[in-house]
Amino acid sequence: MPRQKPKPPTLVLLVRHGQTPTTGRTLPGRAPGLHLSDAGVAQAEVAAKRIAELKQVDAVYASPLERARETAAPIAAARGEKVHVDRGLLECDFGSWTGGELKNLMKLPEWRQVQRYPSGFRFPDGESFTEMQTRITGALARLVAKHRGGVIVAVSHADPIKAAVAHAMGSHLDLFQRIVISTCSVTAIAYGETGPIVLTVNSTGGSLAELRPS
Repeated sequence: MPRQKPKPPTLVLLVRHGQTPTTGRTLPGRAPGLHLSDAGVAQAEVAAKRIAELKQVDAVYASPLERARETAAPIAAARGEKVHVDRGLLECDFGSWTGGELKNLMKLPEWRQVQRYPSGFRFPDGESFTEMQTRITGALARLVAKHRGGVIVAVSHADPIKAAVAHAMGSHLDLFQRIVISTCSVTAIAYGETGPIVLTVNSTGGSLAELRPS
């Protein structure tokens, strides 16, 4: 019996939203009304130009939050696509920590657990990291199934993307804080029949045209 040719993987480009006026200072979470800064708008344009070089992009998805949709807009426009909002790509629900200044949150005794044992932590009145990872990986699995063998862009947030990378690499969630996801960086994961392959993480420059499993 002839050996069947494997089906091509689905390439997912995970893009973190661009810089905002509060990046690195507060934990905005899901609070509405936070838009890209001028620097963030420029970052989004650069990401759009990089992704425009690809031969194929089948769809552009984004978290419902303004900063994610504003990052996705030029990416979609450069490809002649529209932005599809998907709640599975949302930021983690930080509960009562939402809007807190990082310099103050870092002084809390719980901060050590957030960094060292995130799989056992739930934000007060919010989401656990485990729930966040289940949500983002479930959303990506759903989108991959919808675009078999294609290329999609998913604009999300730092922690969900870090959790998706850890899952794709088979790493425990407690190690996900070791992953860096910068604003408007591109992380590429190919989802195939034998499992995901991480092609690049936190890419902020250079061509994406040659991304493919070795």
